[in-house]
Amino acid sequence: MPLEQIIKPDGVLCNATARSKKHCLEILSELLVRSNPEISSDVIFRCLNDRERLGCTGLDRGAAFPHCRVAGIDTSIAALIKLSEPVDFDAADGDPVDLVFGMMVPMELDDSHYADIKMVTRVMADEGLRSRLRGTNSSSDLYNALLDGSALVMPDPLRTASAT
Repeated sequence: MPLEQIIKPDGVLCNATARSKKHCLEILSELLVRSNPEISSDVIFRCLNDRERLGCTGLDRGAAFPHCRVAGIDTSIAALIKLSEPVDFDAADGDPVDLVFGMMVPMELDDSHYADIKMVTRVMADEGLRSRLRGTNSSSDLYNALLDGSALVMPDPLRTASAT
């Protein structure tokens, strides 16, 4: 699924202040509920927290990808936070995290959901994109940088094929 269908502009928050990893998950829960208000942010937070207990979702180099399965949804839903100050996320490289991309997926995953997860990890692993995200100063700029940068990292195969 294209990234702009997974994450909406109101699911992005720039220069947020979080005291801890747990606080990041709380903020993510509030952002994720905007795309699916039928599910409470408390349920989303509990699912994110339970998943985090299974193993750290830090991607290294200051980025994290907390994600979880949530009952009652049928598509992937995402949110992105750029923190004003990095927080400890228990990442394997020991670096604090300032970019937090959260996602919830359905309880029963199909190939498209796995593809969404793979896309996000690939996009967030790109050093150039992370640098562009860190250089933004507003939520709208953060959202646009994410979409523009992801198009460079994950080019649209239809557009690429028609250009040749």
